[in-house]
Amino acid sequence: MLQPINPLAVSAYTATSALGRGREAHRRALEAARTGLRANDFSLAPLACWVGRVDGVEQAPLPAPLAVWECRNNRLAWLGLHQDGVLDAVHAARERYGATRVALLVGTSTASIGATEEAYRRLGPDGGFPEDMLRPPIHAPHSLAGFLAEALGLEGPCLTISTACSSSAKVFASAERLIRLGVVDAALVGGVDTLCESVLFGFNALGLVSPAPCRPFDQARSGISIGEAAGFALLERAGAAPDAPRLLGYGEASDAHHMSTPHPEGLGAELALRDALARAGLEPAQVDYINLHGTASLKNDEVEAALIARAFPPATRASSTKGFTGHTLGAAGILEAVVALLAIEHGLVPGNLGAEQPDPACGPQFAWSNEARPVHVALSNSFGFGGNNACLAFARAERGA
Repeated sequence: MLQPINPLAVSAYTATSALGRGREAHRRALEAARTGLRANDFSLAPLACWVGRVDGVEQAPLPAPLAVWECRNNRLAWLGLHQDGVLDAVHAARERYGATRVALLVGTSTASIGATEEAYRRLGPDGGFPEDMLRPPIHAPHSLAGFLAEALGLEGPCLTISTACSSSAKVFASAERLIRLGVVDAALVGGVDTLCESVLFGFNALGLVSPAPCRPFDQARSGISIGEAAGFALLERAGAAPDAPRLLGYGEASDAHHMSTPHPEGLGAELALRDALARAGLEPAQVDYINLHGTASLKNDEVEAALIARAFPPATRASSTKGFTGHTLGAAGILEAVVALLAIEHGLVPGNLGAEQPDPACGPQFAWSNEARPVHVALSNSFGFGGNNACLAFARAERGA
């Protein structure tokens, strides 16, 4: 039987997405029930869909000393780091603990593949990459972590997690283990994924992309809208930040049911959920809000709705926020962890934007529109391809002290 973990302080956190840069921009958009989705203006070839695109990435090149890492994904990471004092908090942690005692754990599903796509579009007469794209570090899955380690001067454990849409949720679990085992004293966790052609057309080839803005848990939903985001959180032992919100627990599971379809009974998702509650020392009735994975794909929403209906009492509130941001893939875990933390900080349960006719599988737990109420404990679900499932539990400082 799993034992509760010692809660960790989330001493700094931020997100940048189609809703804007930083926590305040996200809070305002959530409160106004304003989507960040727009008609596809990203892909080079026409594709009738909606995307959650971050404005300003193209106009924000990396500083000259970091130019070897130049690509859209790392630009978005750099933008994201400069919000909500996270960069200063990381520098302070490095000074306090030492560069080797701060871990760097990031999730991504495509890393800087957009740069590799560009290189292949511009092959020279000899069939090789053009001169300006001969930068091996950006043509690798570890590009994001390598860039951040150099940019931040961190020398501790450095890990890239790529488990599809659960990637930047699982980084919290890895951070807790490293801190609990005494390997490090703090960890910067995060995730970044940017829009790229292979993702847009790849998901479209699977028949998963909606031609209209996504409608999670709507009876007539027709697929996902893809977005992009960068998010980060600094985790430390609770005593380092007594008033900060807490990571109470996490659960991870892999049901390996199918490459792209969830287990029909949600067995892996339920195991991750149960493990998160056990590590947090919580009963389902103590959970105030659940940020659902809720992609607006037919099977995912059906399975997750049934799980929530059987696992939680009617008073628990639940919603998907992908109608605001789109599905940000490897960055979804950290982005929606930030939404869960905002729910705790501001007493805001975000409504399930986009759903007009609720799926009959949805129980009374669903918040179809915004609700103002105290949120002491919030969960965040992230379920990825291949049955990679993760669930995170957060709480106010007084509950997680």
